[in-house]
Amino acid sequence: MDVVASEFFLKDGRYDLNSKKQPNDGAHVLSAQSLCDLYKDFVKDFPVVSIEDPFDQDDWSSWASLQSSVDIQPVGDDLLVTNPKRIAEAIGKKACNAFLLKVNQISTVTESIQPTLDSKDAGWGVMVSHCCGETEDNFIANLSVGLVSGQIKTAAPCESELLAKHNQLLRIEEEVGNIRCAGKAFRSP
Repeated sequence: MDVVASEFFLKDGRYDLNSKKQPNDGAHVLSAQSLCDLYKDFVKDFPVVSIEDPFDQDDWSSWASLQSSVDIQPVGDDLLVTNPKRIAEAIGKKACNAFLLKVNQISTVTESIQPTLDSKDAGWGVMVSHCCGETEDNFIANLSVGLVSGQIKTAAPCESELLAKHNQLLRIEEEVGNIRCAGKAFRSP
C-alpha cells in the first residue's frame, strides 16, 4: 500500500481520509492512533506486506508506534527522502524498517549507496523505486540487482516505461542465472 498520508494530514495532527471531498463534514477524520489501528486491522485481515508513507513525514511517534506493533514493512519515502540524516533519525527512533530509494532525491547514484548500506546495516529492507514521469530507461532494474535490494517499485507492467524495468530484470536473470528475490525475506535478500 502506498498511502502518502502527508496528503491528508491536518495541522492538528489528525488525518482526514475524505480530504479530497469539499465541503467536508469531518466524519472521516481520524486521530493518528485510530489510523494506526486501521492499518493494524488491514494487516490482520489482508495479506499486506508493505505500507509506504502511512503517516506524515514528521509524525515520528506514529511511525514508531506502527513499526513496533506489526510484522510488516513500513516503508519510508516521504519520511526519509533518501536523506542520510533522516535515515539515521528514523533508525534511532525505530520509525520504519524499509527505505525507498529514489536516486533523483539524492542527486547521484554514488550518493545513493551510503543510505542503502546504512539501511541494510540497520536490518531494513531496501526498495529501489521508479520516479514520477518515468521513461523507458531501465537503469533502476540494474541498480536494484546491483545493490542487492531484493525489491523494486515499478508498478504493474502495463505501460512501456514500466514494462522496460520488468523486461530488464528478466534479462538479468537470464544472463546471471537464478536471482533470489526478497519475497518473505525482504529485510535480507
